[in-house]
Amino acid sequence: MKWILVALVLAAGGAQAATEKAIVAGGCFWCVEADFESVPGVKSVVSGYTGGTTANPSYKKVGAGGTGHFEAVEIAFDPAKVSYAKIIELFFRSVDPTDAGGQFCDRGDSYRTAVFPLNAEQAAVAEAEKARAAAELRHKIVTPVIAAGRFYKAEAYHQDYYKGSNIVITRRGPKSQSEAYKFYRKACGRDERVKQLWGKAAAFAH
Repeated sequence: MKWILVALVLAAGGAQAATEKAIVAGGCFWCVEADFESVPGVKSVVSGYTGGTTANPSYKKVGAGGTGHFEAVEIAFDPAKVSYAKIIELFFRSVDPTDAGGQFCDRGDSYRTAVFPLNAEQAAVAEAEKARAAAELRHKIVTPVIAAGRFYKAEAYHQDYYKGSNIVITRRGPKSQSEAYKFYRKACGRDERVKQLWGKAAAFAH
């Protein structure tokens, strides 16, 4: 029995050690969350705010400006199945890293792109992937690499918004969250711009 308990403890510890995190900002966090939850090896994606100085920010405050925060996501992944480098490679190819004013139809500082490495190793990988993206696009990449600070989880209704069933009011009348999300994503031009910019290398573009 003692050896069984030891084995269970070691297994649990190994499972915890097998989880790493990546934090990125790519415009609307609903879209980034939906994209990365489809990646094999990704365990979870949480929408939130980071990069600013305001404690306990809200969606309303971040959207209004002045907090310094980005809409961002925290990606938990198994490094045995997907590397941090692959996460960042996919990230750059799922956004417009040449746009300093926001992303697609969403404008303003909170919608800018950024990578927030959690340590020196991640920072080196992020800078290398940024340089590779610039070489591939032959264009200056404006996405900054910023040492990670505190990540604040966004309000509950933002989590997994893209697959929610709650009814919301849109310009086309009442729709489920998932329907409203699909309409928003298409109307915002996210996938069209990503495909235009990255061509066959575009990630997640529907």
